[in-house]
Amino acid sequence: MDKREFLKQAFSSYNINLNETQIDKFLQFYDFLIEENQKFNLTAITDFEEVVYKHFIDSVLPHKNFKQNSLVVDVGSGAGFPAIPLKILRDDLKIVMVDSLNKRVNFLNQVITLLSLKNISAIHARVEDFAKSNFEKFDYSLSRAVAQTPTLSEYLLPLVKVGGYAVMYKSQKLEEELAASEKAISVLGGKIERIEEFEIKEYLSLRKILYLLKLKNTPKLYPRGKNLPKTKPIA
Repeated sequence: MDKREFLKQAFSSYNINLNETQIDKFLQFYDFLIEENQKFNLTAITDFEEVVYKHFIDSVLPHKNFKQNSLVVDVGSGAGFPAIPLKILRDDLKIVMVDSLNKRVNFLNQVITLLSLKNISAIHARVEDFAKSNFEKFDYSLSRAVAQTPTLSEYLLPLVKVGGYAVMYKSQKLEEELAASEKAISVLGGKIERIEEFEIKEYLSLRKILYLLKLKNTPKLYPRGKNLPKTKPIA
């Protein structure tokens, strides 16, 4: 089976039907990701089938939960996950990607140009600094970054409007983290609304997606600087 057909069938098995333009963009993205990965480390996963399941499909699993034309920020975008696959699938979303490493931001801007994506941008900034000028601006804040839930809550909740959502892509260990997250989520104005579970059955991988609903305004002192969300999470 060629890559095009494999991509189409893989997404279809998760009830996502790609059109020809979307298939083209995913294939272009894959080729460019692998090419640039040889210059500097973007992903440890390079096999085509693995990238399709573990990066592309994993990124878009919650796509139906984002309201039409929403303003979305992806914190710690890295190689563009989940933002780029979401944008390919949901062109209506207006997305800002934030990453602290300039090499990755340059890569993301090249992807945007290569795929002719509109209403998406990549910004080089630490999230603490970005939040100061984008406080409570977004409908959704996302992160697929590897960080504990209390830390991610402090990065994500200040960025969303009251009524918006912080959305975290997590693994099986989520329940352990939640016990230590209750105070942080409450202080930051959020509450746990729900956890969705998806299985990437081809790799026996369970993905849990945590939705924090923003109930009230976040105090302006958050997120704190000097790496405090990581070194001294709210507890």
